[in-house]
Amino acid sequence: MNIEQKLEELRRRHAEAEKAGGAERIERQHVAGKLTARERIEYLLDDGSFEELDKFVVHRCSNFGLDKQRILGDGVITGYGKIDGRSVYVFAQDFTVFGGSLSETYAAKICKIMDLAMKTGAPVIGLNDSGGARIQEGVVSLAGYADIFLRNTLASGVIPQISAIMGPCAGGAVYSPAITDFIFMVHKTSYMFITGPDVIKTVTQEEVTKSELGGATTHSSISGVAHFAASNDQECLSRIRELLSYLPSNNTEDPPRRETSDPPDRLDPNLNTLVPVDPYKPYDIKDVIRSVVDDQHFFEVHEHFALNLVVGFARINGAPIGVVANQPAVLAGTLDIHSSVKGARFVRFCDAFNIPLIVFEDVPGFLPGVSQEHGGIIKHGAQLLYAFAEATVPKITVITRKAYGGAYCVMASKHIRADINYAYPTAEIAVMGPEGAVEILFRKQLEASKNKKEFTAKKAEEFRETFANPYIAAERGYVDEVIEPQYTRFKLIRALELTANKRDMNPPRKHGNIPL
Repeated sequence: MNIEQKLEELRRRHAEAEKAGGAERIERQHVAGKLTARERIEYLLDDGSFEELDKFVVHRCSNFGLDKQRILGDGVITGYGKIDGRSVYVFAQDFTVFGGSLSETYAAKICKIMDLAMKTGAPVIGLNDSGGARIQEGVVSLAGYADIFLRNTLASGVIPQISAIMGPCAGGAVYSPAITDFIFMVHKTSYMFITGPDVIKTVTQEEVTKSELGGATTHSSISGVAHFAASNDQECLSRIRELLSYLPSNNTEDPPRRETSDPPDRLDPNLNTLVPVDPYKPYDIKDVIRSVVDDQHFFEVHEHFALNLVVGFARINGAPIGVVANQPAVLAGTLDIHSSVKGARFVRFCDAFNIPLIVFEDVPGFLPGVSQEHGGIIKHGAQLLYAFAEATVPKITVITRKAYGGAYCVMASKHIRADINYAYPTAEIAVMGPEGAVEILFRKQLEASKNKKEFTAKKAEEFRETFANPYIAAERGYVDEVIEPQYTRFKLIRALELTANKRDMNPPRKHGNIPL
């Protein structure tokens, strides 16, 4: 065989690998509203940057007639490329090949790029579209999943790991995405669950559809498993690119800065009146966030889950930040089980990857209720407290209005190592709200009063003027400065500049024991 024949053989093998499961199955993928694995990679990465590895790998199983079905690539495309010029590793499960089912060699391909990502300090992106373990291979396919789970765990906090669920993801397969940092799902075409509708009907007699059980809406708004839900593959992949623009490539790097035309000394006079003086009147904390970040652009995470707490990424003076904010427009901004877990997870991610935290606080306390107590609000609230206390990145807090009780302590107070704490003149910092305080402090007078409502209102107003303000905390140094709201952006930029070279340490230990 001469060189031309050898080259022709190489080209033939490339073409064979690229046809995957064949034209008919590719067409079925398109009819279902899904891109193919290769199309997804091309859309995700910078043009012409993808370098594929293990393109000619085939499975080694000879059971159940599989020895007669050997498809190059074996159902997963792996390699590396660039997003905005920065290196990333990617694997894309190919549903047109054996339903995307995972085999021994398939898992080895994924493990190889995860190992390379750890060695070179680059993010890993997994595009999931698989029917699960390849049943014909038995325990070796299960072993392959476990090999991946181990690498997910070891890579956690070292390199960013992003999962996109772009088709089925069921059984043990769900645990790899669950360990990664962010999960994207696609409406109508993706779902995740441990046990499917048929098994559930058999065991519990409950009837449920795949979408109701584990679709994008379910996991982005009810369970909180998914951080983002997109309308189609293209939107999903575009949002992954945007997410990565805020993140460093690994835990030893700083997040990437961008040039901005938004002036650092820009004032927003509307902020002076945005937070209502009336403590019972709601407002949208996102209006405050957008007014101070670059170009009013806020990339929200977990937008549809635990709406009483807002988390996400933005930039201030070109530098990425993580934002955590109570939302007075939902449940009065109280902390509950779901919001505590949501916040703790986000805070720990930002701390792991050197992203400064900006906290906007307006919290009247923890949500009361039997279901909250029985559900473990003590334990889950402690997770958020633990996360903020443990974090060593710059932490800057702005108290816009209410900061009551234990929730005041939890939301990045000065006492748990927040670096700079600001307060608006509308801030109310106290053990509890005025009405509750009156009921305890003036119980006997209240019982003796002929007009309890009038007495309570009068004493509550006195309490609010005397105690529920930012100045007592400022006198103690628990608040560094009471600021005019319109200067918030300018003050945050100054604080971020001040803390840019911050060095803080936790005690030497294997790891802490967060109250999970």
